[in-house]
Amino acid sequence: MPSDPVLPAAGQQLLPLLSGEPEPAEGTSSSCCAPTGRGGAAGGGAAHEHPEGRHPADAVPLGPRSARGQVRVPAGTFAMGDAHGDGYPADGETPVHRVELSAYLIDAKAVTNAQYAAFVKATGYVTDAERDGVSAVFHLAVEAARGDVLGPAAGTPWWLAVRGADWRHPGGPRSSAADLPNHPVVHVSWRDAQAYCRWAGKRLPTEAEWERAARGGLDGARYPWGDELRPKGRWRCNIWQGRFPEVNTLEDGHLTTAPVTAYLPNGLGLHNTVGNVWEWCQDVFRPTEYADRVAAGGPVRDPLAAEAVVDPGQEGGVPRVMRGGSYLCHDSYCNRYRVAARSANTAESSSGNIGFRCANDIA
Repeated sequence: MPSDPVLPAAGQQLLPLLSGEPEPAEGTSSSCCAPTGRGGAAGGGAAHEHPEGRHPADAVPLGPRSARGQVRVPAGTFAMGDAHGDGYPADGETPVHRVELSAYLIDAKAVTNAQYAAFVKATGYVTDAERDGVSAVFHLAVEAARGDVLGPAAGTPWWLAVRGADWRHPGGPRSSAADLPNHPVVHVSWRDAQAYCRWAGKRLPTEAEWERAARGGLDGARYPWGDELRPKGRWRCNIWQGRFPEVNTLEDGHLTTAPVTAYLPNGLGLHNTVGNVWEWCQDVFRPTEYADRVAAGGPVRDPLAAEAVVDPGQEGGVPRVMRGGSYLCHDSYCNRYRVAARSANTAESSSGNIGFRCANDIA
């Protein structure tokens, strides 16, 4: 993807809207993270259902169990949550609490464009963004004709709804994921990730599994490598440098996604667990989840946030956990590139900075 693919017309339109610093994020749905809904518009879950009430992801054939590309995380207990007071209160990163996990497997890297292409070729699956015909693209990454840029998401002009943006075309119709085979697939909803997992013989990690693996054995550390963001002055993750959302100085070499193995792995062998792209987890998002666990007393074993009770046609409105931050995270607006950081989006939402990795039970 070109380093500065913004459309002149779109850029000119945005300039007045992007003046000044953005307000610091305080809630769980910070739009530097990812806008909610179809192309940044809220709602739309029911539009993705089959007439009998099922989503196409449910029809993907179950593949044989596979541990390909996965690393083993041994059974054990770890301290989950923000030990530094860095998080946003509404995200529910505290209190820190002990979590006991059974052994499991998790992908060493995020699912790539090449891997998702193989899935689509084998199954004919159509993602939510493709079914909608629109998804959200960061304004400096748009590669589309003027008529395909439908406008900014409400209150967040750096996110543009772009017709034809999807996993095949991450910046819009004039871009191609075929040029980025080893980059993480993006514009995939939680439901699209579930579909891939079914086919691949895997599953999404729970939030607790994700955090323990992302820490790489460093309980209480801010990052997978320790507490210092840039040890010896080197970037260890793909996040924003410069003035968000107008100027990215590209000190780490990336405007948007980086290859899934671009940075050194953590102590367990996982690459890019912070920065690059948000990663879906299995859990429903509950800001009080950690407090409720502590109130229950004692270490919690293999936790999974309970499914919300909703009407059958409203699954899209259920918030699902996202972890790890993305290439848009920056101290001035969203410091969610820490291993304890939490965020959420609805099951049908997609954008140019959301991907996933898979997990598995031990056979």
